[in-house]
Amino acid sequence: MVDVGLGVVFAAGTAFTAFMLATSWGGASWAFDLAVSLVVGALALLRGRWRPWAAVAGVAVAGAATALSLAADLPQEPAPVPALAMAVLVGSAIRTLRAGPAAGIAAGGVAVVALTWLSGPTGVTTIATPALAGALVVGPALRLSGGGRP
Repeated sequence: MVDVGLGVVFAAGTAFTAFMLATSWGGASWAFDLAVSLVVGALALLRGRWRPWAAVAGVAVAGAATALSLAADLPQEPAPVPALAMAVLVGSAIRTLRAGPAAGIAAGGVAVVALTWLSGPTGVTTIATPALAGALVVGPALRLSGGGRP
């Protein structure tokens, strides 16, 4: 049921962001964000099937998209949906994976958000930072409460 709710949020957020980018940046500026949102969102929804690989891939895609958006003057990434999806992947990894891989994935998520801040404080950083911070708190809390690995 959680994944259905996440899927609805991802779909609505992706559509809304694409619309907002199309009307503000114009042209095909929305297409890049749409692709990133679909990939990272799908990986977050598939996190139960490919535990470490979905998280690694999601953080890598979000990081590459963030670097590309900075270099190519595209709308800032990770946009709201990829930021939320990355937070889900990081929190889930912390909750379920061994400590070493979980720490590496968490560090990757922190690096992506730090890279986002290179453009300065924006709406994207305002969403990505607390989303990841929440993952860094909720993931270990669920792990310690018995909801993940011992």
